[in-house]
Amino acid sequence: EEVPEGAFGHLLTRGPYTIRGYWRAPEHNARSFTEDGFYRTGDIVRRTPGGHLVVEGRAKDQINRGGEKIAPEEVENIILGHPAVHDVSVVAVPDPYLGERSLAYVILRAGAPALRSVAVKRFVREAGVAAYKVPDLVEFVDAFPQTGIGKVSKKQQRSAAEQH
Repeated sequence: EEVPEGAFGHLLTRGPYTIRGYWRAPEHNARSFTEDGFYRTGDIVRRTPGGHLVVEGRAKDQINRGGEKIAPEEVENIILGHPAVHDVSVVAVPDPYLGERSLAYVILRAGAPALRSVAVKRFVREAGVAAYKVPDLVEFVDAFPQTGIGKVSKKQQRSAAEQH
């Protein structure tokens, strides 16, 4: 099903260079491929007015806040526009009422003046996004946990957030 302009959807691919399936792994195939052979990439994309697709994030990182879906990369890109912010990572944290809430881990630029969480939230809201996309929580940190290959470990961040 085609995604309308401006809407978000899951990216499916099929072509001569797309794998046809996993060797002797029917459970993986059922999860990774549609019945008509399209591969589920795990990417969330948005269609632009020009018909191009913009990758907004990974489905596994998507936050389900009271039924509303939040693409962390969308919120991260907004926060990165703040002059005091060096890096940011937005993750889901469990919530008994909403299912999940959003937490923005923020690293400030060296020498930047102190920033309060309310200022980060206001910055996101003033970017014109829906109110539910504004991070519920903001935590300032010095560094992000890394995976073995040097990527930000959102899994470790979610785990740490659950300990609060």
